[in-house]
Amino acid sequence: MAKIIIFGVLDTAELAHYYLTHDSEHEVVAFTINRQYIENENFKGLPVVAFEDIETVFSPAEYSFFAPMTGRNMNRNRESIYNQAKAKGYPFISYISSKATLFDNVIGENCFILEDNTIQPFTTIGNNVVMWSGNHIGHHGQINDHVFFTSHVVLSGHCVVESYSFFGVNSTIRDYTRIAQGTLVGMASAITKETEEWGIYIGNPAKKVPGKLSHEAY
Repeated sequence: MAKIIIFGVLDTAELAHYYLTHDSEHEVVAFTINRQYIENENFKGLPVVAFEDIETVFSPAEYSFFAPMTGRNMNRNRESIYNQAKAKGYPFISYISSKATLFDNVIGENCFILEDNTIQPFTTIGNNVVMWSGNHIGHHGQINDHVFFTSHVVLSGHCVVESYSFFGVNSTIRDYTRIAQGTLVGMASAITKETEEWGIYIGNPAKKVPGKLSHEAY
């Protein structure tokens, strides 16, 4: 059992607290956010500590970290906190729901994998990946760092997902497809061929939105 500090005090942090409390062996002991955003000293009955000072209150030698943040700024906000907490010396946990289906998959740290995800054999998942509920992740795939799946995404077999990608609800990716770095796949869109870096794709079959980059739009 690890004692956990959660980054954030909004919905995602509240959900992480619930899941860790009710479906893990870990104990949440505190929340942390940047000092400028602290409005209350407590959240869910636990202390809220300024992130700038967190290591002086909860030593990295005794506590672990979890930053289950949203995909804002194409996952780069979450990446920044992840890297800052690592620089402070914190080890990270991942949360994988007991109601998810896995097959000895290699999964990195600071991943937040909720109920009813099916991750088929021989697929690997990097660090700092969020998978909301109900996704199908096909076999022999590779998901790199800092990726966000919403819900009911179908990623078919032998796909490679590069860092910073984001998948909208009910999107579908054809087998043997490479999703380039920073790809934003719109809700209910179907990807049938390799994407371009920082592209936005919508429709079925999906087409790239001209003149817009994902990191400028989301």
